[in-house]
Amino acid sequence: MSMISTIPSAEMADAANLDFLDNSEMGQRTRGYDWSQTSLGPISAWPQSLRTTVGTLLRSPVPIVLLWGPDGIMIYNDAYSGFAGGRHPLLFGSKVREGWPEVADFNDNVMKVGLSGGTLSYRDQELTLYRKGAPEQVWMNLDYSPVLDESGRPAGVLAVVIETTERILAQRALTQTQERLSYALTAAGMVGTFDWHIQTDTFYSDARFATMFSVDPEKGEAGTSLAEYVAGIHPDDRERIGHAINHTIATGEKYVQEYRLLQKDGTTLWIDARGECLYDDEGKPWRFPGTVVDITERKRVEEQLAETSRRLDAILNNTKMAVFMMDDRQQCVYMNKAAEELTGYTLAETQGRPLHDVVHHTRPDGTPYPLCECPIDQALPENNQEQGEEVFVHKDGSFYPVAFTASPIRNEAGRPIGTVIEARNIEQELRARAALEAFNATLEQRVTEAIAEREKVEALLRQSQKMEALGQLTGGVAHDFNNLLQVISGNLQLLSKDIAGNERAEARVQNALAGVSRGSKLASQLLAFGRRQPLEPKVVNVGRFVKGMDEMLRRALGEEIEIETVVSGGLWNTQVDPGQIENAILNLAINARDAMAGRGRLTIEAGNALLDDRYALQHDVTAGQYVMLAVTDTGSGIPPEILERVFDPFFSTKPEGKGTGLGLSMVYGFVKQSGGHIKIYSEVGQGTTVKIYLPRVHEQEDVLTDLRTTPVRGGTETILVVEDDEDVRETAVALLSDLGYRVLKARDAMSALTVIESGIEIDLLFTDVVMPGPLRSPELARKARARLPHIAVLFTSGYTENAIVHGGRLDPGVELLPKPYSREDLARKIRHVLANQQQRNQAAASSPSHPQTTAAKVASITRWTILLVEDDELIRSSTSEMLAELGHTVVQAADAKSALKALEGDPVDILVTDVGLPDLSGVELARRASEYRPGMGIVFATGDDAVTAEQDLEKAVLLVKPYAIKDLAHALASAVSSSRLDAAE
Repeated sequence: MSMISTIPSAEMADAANLDFLDNSEMGQRTRGYDWSQTSLGPISAWPQSLRTTVGTLLRSPVPIVLLWGPDGIMIYNDAYSGFAGGRHPLLFGSKVREGWPEVADFNDNVMKVGLSGGTLSYRDQELTLYRKGAPEQVWMNLDYSPVLDESGRPAGVLAVVIETTERILAQRALTQTQERLSYALTAAGMVGTFDWHIQTDTFYSDARFATMFSVDPEKGEAGTSLAEYVAGIHPDDRERIGHAINHTIATGEKYVQEYRLLQKDGTTLWIDARGECLYDDEGKPWRFPGTVVDITERKRVEEQLAETSRRLDAILNNTKMAVFMMDDRQQCVYMNKAAEELTGYTLAETQGRPLHDVVHHTRPDGTPYPLCECPIDQALPENNQEQGEEVFVHKDGSFYPVAFTASPIRNEAGRPIGTVIEARNIEQELRARAALEAFNATLEQRVTEAIAEREKVEALLRQSQKMEALGQLTGGVAHDFNNLLQVISGNLQLLSKDIAGNERAEARVQNALAGVSRGSKLASQLLAFGRRQPLEPKVVNVGRFVKGMDEMLRRALGEEIEIETVVSGGLWNTQVDPGQIENAILNLAINARDAMAGRGRLTIEAGNALLDDRYALQHDVTAGQYVMLAVTDTGSGIPPEILERVFDPFFSTKPEGKGTGLGLSMVYGFVKQSGGHIKIYSEVGQGTTVKIYLPRVHEQEDVLTDLRTTPVRGGTETILVVEDDEDVRETAVALLSDLGYRVLKARDAMSALTVIESGIEIDLLFTDVVMPGPLRSPELARKARARLPHIAVLFTSGYTENAIVHGGRLDPGVELLPKPYSREDLARKIRHVLANQQQRNQAAASSPSHPQTTAAKVASITRWTILLVEDDELIRSSTSEMLAELGHTVVQAADAKSALKALEGDPVDILVTDVGLPDLSGVELARRASEYRPGMGIVFATGDDAVTAEQDLEKAVLLVKPYAIKDLAHALASAVSSSRLDAAE
């Protein structure tokens, strides 16, 4: 049996499979390399085109490298491994971009062209490579061609690399030698001689000298005057040379001068002229012989050298790398600015001293550091480059780590005559290195934490999406529910007049109205949860707000609950809807009472808090400053498995019939809509804490007042009611009719527009926000104002969507009456809107007429400074014109905050203010203004003539909208005291 027959068939197949590889070093490396870790895959699966190409290049005596695939996986032969230098063997099997990063852009272009089927060829291509750990300039002949796969498409690029560095350097050296020889020969050939016979002024020279001075050579040999030669000297040098010649004649000193000659072609030559003055027997100047040498090239080289020196100084003194130069005794001869900053020493302090004795003499442990053990010093005696890290000693005695490179300086013979040292402080690098090592040591833990954090963020996103979907659902439910409640409420209020005197019936109606109120509250909770409720935020100090709720909380919770309130000093303000935050605190307190079974301790804390970026990322909140409100109970706590569901709507741990399950969800929605954050902590048997974070504001706290206690009155104006729900529409019509108004009605916006275009006089458009049909309510209002400029508009809705509410607040200039509303709310709102519109109409109708009444004349006797506060721009503008017409100085303000600021700088005589301002009530503004400026007149300009003055403002004058200029004049006159009127007269 032959030996071949003993080899298993699989091994025979593998051996045959690798026959394309030879026994060279790179052939063996190719055979043993794990190609499955690259994009080439296992060698057994290589296509024939790849095998053939690799087999060919391995057997080539010239350096060849194959760049296979889009990544350019490198396979090369023995000759190329020698070219690769220190990069071999790590280069083998790597991606070409990663293997040669310093020429990545060059190789990117090679791969792009080669894989597109193109070829490239370079001759003596200069590149900078790092083959030995340091940059070196190399020159190469490079030829690139595509390698086709079995389908005929380019699959790789074959590169033939022939290094020509030695030839290029040899050619350059030869060129330099030839240039130096040429300069020497030229200098020797351009030597000229002259002999000036002073007494006869005959100047003789050889042909070369005459040519340099632009003189005819024949004249030079025959002799001519000195003036002809002087004419060839550069104008800027003539005077100096004349003085030098006279000085030599007068003193007998040697003549040595360098100066310029101006050539006929405009060029300039530099010469070195040397001579002496000879005297006759009588001591008179006789002859002045000498020679000249063309030093133009020398001057050029000197200038270049000076420029190079300047540039070198600029580079060395501007680089951040510290550079030192040592002589053959290792004594310092040069330091750049960076070296002086690094060591704390100046060059003067180190010059002539061994650098080691200055900055490297001691180890950090205090022991001496001998020069013979210093690796930096080894660069000179061992005649090689040294690199590493050491610790230097600063001038102030501190130690600092440096990375250094020490290289010998060689003379022309190649003998080392000194050392150049580069060093840089690596304190930050070492810290970064340590941090990286620590990072790598805890990488697995960090990855686990990152995954957990990502899962947490994803859970927050899912929760947010769930809440958004539920919010849309609750918004729709609240809309229909409020419409239903409006029908019930309106009819009950109308019915209450019919049963007046029947106590039993009245009690039942009141019970029903109480049920409507509860239903309205439930709808409000739904909207709050869904973040769809229009908010009326005020600047509030939560600490004072909570303390003001103390009595209310004690009544709601009972005597068995001990209440403790803790408010931190210096508490920030926040902007929040006071009614909503009150409801939130009540909800949390009542939940706590139920969790404590009516007995325990409730702690309410208010303090400042800062949520950092990490917390914000984990909890879906904006980082920044917040006011924190915490409600803590000593109740039973909440099990972990249901803690995440407590904010879901209708979820409750209470027994059936004991709660709606909307309390916490309402609080959650309100906090989120207010731009805040809510977090709950609980342990079974230990109690629960709910923390609310509301964004901090830097504004002054608003004073919260309730002006909705004035009597209700109706009117006789015409009102167009637009409502798609028939029952709601009929109820609204009945309520308005009962108040005395003339009422028109329409079932949708298109029908309402038809009524408006019919020409009927309409004073107010009262329209639902959400209605079917192509025409939306805001567009109906716009078209109504276009056709009837005097019309007032009041919106109503159980759910506004985003039609007139944006960012949780009503759009500017929009009036809204939320459903369900009471007869009293409707009456007050109608009068307010009508009065404001009537004032606008009057302002737009005509400019103020000249006042002729007695009151107007009295008001004009003295010129007063009036502070006018009105949030409606048109009313404010027209009233300001009236006041100016009366001759007064007007200071305007759109809100109470601006008004109070104006009082600080202007001497105001009379305050004219609306009652309903956006940030503070006019009544409270008047009270603060009176404290600031006692004796100031006050006029309330409002659309509600039923406003009653507070006791401390009983002298204030009421000016009801709409008012004319004579009404305004009367009001001003009445606001000023009798004594001031007498003085004015």
